[in-house]
Amino acid sequence: MEDHDKKIELLVQSAKDYSKTTYELIKLKMIDKASDVISSIIPNSIVVVMALTFLLFCNLGIVFWLSDILGKIYYGFFAVAAFYALLAIILHFFMHGWLKKTICNSIIIKLLK
Repeated sequence: MEDHDKKIELLVQSAKDYSKTTYELIKLKMIDKASDVISSIIPNSIVVVMALTFLLFCNLGIVFWLSDILGKIYYGFFAVAAFYALLAIILHFFMHGWLKKTICNSIIIKLLK
């Protein structure tokens, strides 16, 4: 009987050790995935900021060029704003689903890698 109790106690201890090890493994895998996702987001964010800065200055150049052509400075700003409003409407209606699906798929691929 005493031998049976020791075996049960050993089994319970092994189950506890197994659950602790499994928990640690899951935690380490989650940390690995999170660090992988974050480490890919940071360089991409830097590139996006640089591209947006470039686009900002290009847009300012276009605004001032259109202002010279149209005669008043605010006409250039209105023209560029109208262009971006039209572009936003087109993107919303025609590319919203595709863009959402593409972003979701890239996140899922990154997490499952």
